Amino acid sequence: MKLSSFSTPKWKTCDNIDWAWGYFPFFWKNLKMCRRQESRCSFLKISTKGRYGLTIMMELAANFGEGPTSLKSIAEKNGLSEHYLEQLIAPLRNAGLVKSVRGAYGGYVLSKSPDDITSGDIIRILEGPISPVDFTEEDDPAKRDLWLRIRDSIAEVLDSTSLSDLIHYKGDNETDSYMFYI
Repeated sequence: MKLSSFSTPKWKTCDNIDWAWGYFPFFWKNLKMCRRQESRCSFLKISTKGRYGLTIMMELAANFGEGPTSLKSIAEKNGLSEHYLEQLIAPLRNAGLVKSVRGAYGGYVLSKSPDDITSGDIIRILEGPISPVDFTEEDDPAKRDLWLRIRDSIAEVLDSTSLSDLIHYKGDNETDSYMFYI
């Protein structure tokens, strides 16, 4: 294959890995697995808009009540592009979830408490409606009902998870431990 032609291979990859990543050893194992198990690699995904937007909002929630947070500090802390975050903050500001503060120590603050903003609010603003497929065109009532139930389940999880829940999350591996001194 000539690299200068930029033609994509006939096989599919998962995780939106560009075809060129297959030439790097780190991704090669994952790529081979996806070629063998192609059906397992197709799944509903939230784009970087939704994921990075949620990151912005979680950082603002963590600093809620402490003054404005700059996008530069969020970008540096999370290894993201400041320019891309500027594009994502505009719809969040237009929707009334964040306020901008001008000045030398300016930045962004949440316009509501982290308890009052859900991950569903953020994802819908940045990604649009939450639906795995366009079920309105489905003729089979059983499949249409399946798509509706999947959509409703996803929406229920997103709408029941507030920013406060996300920033105070403790996973199974992150239990409170005691320190004993001998």
